[in-house]
Amino acid sequence: MTIFAYRAADRRGQSIDGVMEAPDARTVVDRLQRDAYFPITIVPQGGRRRVLGLAWPALGLGRVARRDIQGLTQQLATMLEAGMPLDRALAIQVELAPNARIRSIMTDVLHSVRGGSPLADALAKHHPRPFSRLYVNMVRAGEKGGVLESTLRRLGEFLEESQEFRDAMVSALIYPALLAGVGTAAVIFLLTFVVPRFAAIFGDLEATLPLPTLILLQVSTGLQRYGWLLGLAGLAALVGIRLALSTSAGRLRADRLLLGLPIVGELILKIEVARFTRILGTLLRSGVALIGALAVVTELLTNRALARAVDGLGDGVRRGAGLAQPIADAGVFPPLAVHMVRVGEETGRLEEMLLRVAAAYEAESRKLVKRFIALAEPCVILVMGLVVGFIVVAMLMAILSATDIPI
Repeated sequence: MTIFAYRAADRRGQSIDGVMEAPDARTVVDRLQRDAYFPITIVPQGGRRRVLGLAWPALGLGRVARRDIQGLTQQLATMLEAGMPLDRALAIQVELAPNARIRSIMTDVLHSVRGGSPLADALAKHHPRPFSRLYVNMVRAGEKGGVLESTLRRLGEFLEESQEFRDAMVSALIYPALLAGVGTAAVIFLLTFVVPRFAAIFGDLEATLPLPTLILLQVSTGLQRYGWLLGLAGLAALVGIRLALSTSAGRLRADRLLLGLPIVGELILKIEVARFTRILGTLLRSGVALIGALAVVTELLTNRALARAVDGLGDGVRRGAGLAQPIADAGVFPPLAVHMVRVGEETGRLEEMLLRVAAAYEAESRKLVKRFIALAEPCVILVMGLVVGFIVVAMLMAILSATDIPI
């Protein structure tokens, strides 16, 4: 799919600008004509940019930040709750757009809505990338039920809570990752720049070097000579892993392996269960049918092993078994989630119980991340300290040995 920038004219002769994602320019023309617009220019934006005479791929084109979508949704909900017509609210969104990309998207959506398309169809037809299936299905359910403004409000709250949870996870992992990166860079610097200078000095002295020093010099020499080979092997390994994960079978095996890891597997399971229950509860609260909601959730889960288990829940629901029993039969969901869903079905408050399960597992995920970081930080510091300490001690032993000072 390619992002096309277009200029078209309506029946009154007024020109409009916008962007559209389509496989080719012919599709853009057909869509514009179907919406009663006459194309003037259509230019692909997904090509390559020329920098310093070289063609480079256009990076990040067509992407919209989640925070922009969140802010747009909350503002649109506020204006609709105030009784403002949808087309006028969208026109204001065009004026308040934080960047040109959002402005182009909202302009295109506005013209589609004024042409008679429902808001959900306008979002799904023209811009499937920034607006997910979850977003489109909730908007469609809100339009059918006549409660679009409240649906958008719940959708904005869902996006805000999801963003806060994601930010909390990322913020918690920044320090250990930074610590490991700086420590690794320091060790590489010592082995490639500092140790070789000491090696030249030791060679001039022609002294017998201790075993730790000989090991250190061999490692330093190997890193200098074959560092490029190690880098190439690492790159090849990354490419191989990426290719393996690009296949459905490889991704499924990797996700099953991750779920079986200690601590990490438990964390992934809790995060995915929280995502599953929050999305499903939000969809059900917005009026989406259970089977349709399960289909949407399946596509939004990142772990394919759990997504396959969720995909099989629809068969049990169609047979009339409800949701709790298929979840229990799947064998991957925690017992607490199964019991909470069963209570929700028995009391007729399934969506409320699903959202409570999501809140509980999000809280547990945060605690588990803090516990993991509390364990990882001293481990990283200890490993880096041992490596740097070995380098320093090996150098000191060689210096003391060369000067005949007893240790």
